[in-house]
Amino acid sequence: MKSSTQDKLEGKFHEVKGKIKEVAGKISDNPNLEAEGTGEKVAGKVQGKVGEVKKVWGK
Repeated sequence: MKSSTQDKLEGKFHEVKGKIKEVAGKISDNPNLEAEGTGEKVAGKVQGKVGEVKKVWGK
């Protein structure tokens, strides 16, 4: 698998995982879990964008 595809898949995985943590933190009134989820979701979006850039550059 190309690294660009792998980055995009891993990025999407982290986005979904982060969203789940974020919602779980809101439901359980746990601001630390909510913040951790938000951070992971943002990191996943960044990783997905890295994959898109790699695809453009053919890596």
